[in-house]
Amino acid sequence: MFKDLFGYSLNESTVYSANKRCYNELAQSEKLILVNLLKEQVVHADETGIKVNKKNHWIHTLSSILFTYQFAHEKRGREAFISESSILDNLVNWLIHDCWSSYFNLEKIKHALCGAHLIRELQGVIDNNENNKWAIDLRRFLLEVKEMSFTKRLQNRSNIEMRYQNICELGNNTEPLPIRIPGKRGKPKKTKARNLVERLIKHRDAVLAFAFNPEVPFTNNLAERDLRPTKLKLKISNCFRSEDGAKIYARIESFVSTARKNNKNIFEELKGTFDGQNFLTLQGS
Repeated sequence: MFKDLFGYSLNESTVYSANKRCYNELAQSEKLILVNLLKEQVVHADETGIKVNKKNHWIHTLSSILFTYQFAHEKRGREAFISESSILDNLVNWLIHDCWSSYFNLEKIKHALCGAHLIRELQGVIDNNENNKWAIDLRRFLLEVKEMSFTKRLQNRSNIEMRYQNICELGNNTEPLPIRIPGKRGKPKKTKARNLVERLIKHRDAVLAFAFNPEVPFTNNLAERDLRPTKLKLKISNCFRSEDGAKIYARIESFVSTARKNNKNIFEELKGTFDGQNFLTLQGS
């Protein structure tokens, strides 16, 4: 763009210096985002893999309707969740996620599972076996409950919970248990369908959280949308060259996403950040 408009290309070190300065200027803004996320009744969590200096890392996101916080970490699970970059261990309200097991180690929060992920997993079971009745019934059941009015869900709560339990019991009886092969070491491997039905039974309350809590949405799409810019960046540049580069990106993207959610002009807010004030610091002062 600069080449086309002004006849000169920006030096890479100039771009990096500007990004680093923006990162430093956004330190207070990031703190305000975290303060607000801790107050939210519902927070969405997700993560996506990235390459940093040829090594596997993760970008984690915590999202609400008005705020986004992202951070880079070399781990996906518990170690990242309790790191100094994360506030997951301090959340006490609802957390929407995709059933990644490490989330259930967080004991202070109330868990809700993404219905869209479950629908996709159930469809995968159906695709592998078109006559799999329990998966067909549960997929239809979840979509039916999603379309019910909240009042009707509450009125039929016992019936909804009973139907869910009956379908899961059918799945539990249908899906074969793993068979231990004599002489083979380790635990016998379960099928994906077997793993799924066991998770559905174990986390029934988290699966049905959307049905009986008006603030809990059916999907975790908010967090997934907030990670799309990261996936787009990786398609273009493939990786980050350093951990500092990933951290700089995550903080700036957190602010850009938050500004967009608050219907702010991104260019003006970034310009204001370099000038010493943006809409977050103005509100917090």
